[in-house]
Amino acid sequence: MSATAALLLSSCVSQKKYNELETKQRETQDQLNTATVKLNSCLDEKERLNSQVATLNNTNAALLNNVGNLATLSKKEAENMERSLESIKEKDLAIRSMQDAMNKKDSVTLALVTSLKGALGNLNDEDIEINVEKGVVYVSISDKLLFDSGRYNVTSRAKEVLGKVATVVNNKPNIEFMVEGHTDDKAISTSMFEDNWDLSVKRATSVVRVLQDEFGVEPARMTAAGRSYYVPIASNETAEGRAKNRRTRIVVLPKLDQFYSMIEDGMEKATSQGK
Repeated sequence: MSATAALLLSSCVSQKKYNELETKQRETQDQLNTATVKLNSCLDEKERLNSQVATLNNTNAALLNNVGNLATLSKKEAENMERSLESIKEKDLAIRSMQDAMNKKDSVTLALVTSLKGALGNLNDEDIEINVEKGVVYVSISDKLLFDSGRYNVTSRAKEVLGKVATVVNNKPNIEFMVEGHTDDKAISTSMFEDNWDLSVKRATSVVRVLQDEFGVEPARMTAAGRSYYVPIASNETAEGRAKNRRTRIVVLPKLDQFYSMIEDGMEKATSQGK
């Protein structure tokens, strides 16, 4: 067994487990993309049907002007108009259901970000960053704040920050999150760390242990993972870039499967009401 494989097996999260998490994330993101495509399709269909109704209304107006009697509207035209109106009603219900689900998801994300920013206070601190990418909330903390150089023990100052994060996540028991350790590309091999994989994993597990042992975060809600230096956010060619790459991220995992279920339920409800 190679050193890397042994490391992965001995780490808090195995490579297999991490790959499974990434696969699940991709699948749920695909589901969200599918829902968005369905919403756009419904909007296009609604526009087409509105155009048909407008055409039928114009035809009706022309007939009334020419004959002056509603009876001149043919039975077939009346049936076509009725079907178009029913279809528009069904599409409206489906669109509202999807928009309600999306608004609910956005509201949950906004509430989480607002709570985190409120708890952490001064976000002008360059060592702490909160952002949202594709519906996922990230809290990025520099290693300068979290750890002493070349070590993985969490500093006292960092525990204050983690305590504030723990307060937020403990108040939101339905969310799960992953703690990711990241390094720069400078090779490390000491009696304490075999390589950057080892360093990134141990730093992630240190953060998880603090959240669990000192702030009561339920361990089943957390995943610890090491990314080594393979996901940089800046160039490793400069000291400033390497400093940015040495970080720990708390990634709030979105429950996109629940969001997708809300959309499907709304679509089924719209279909049944439209019949």
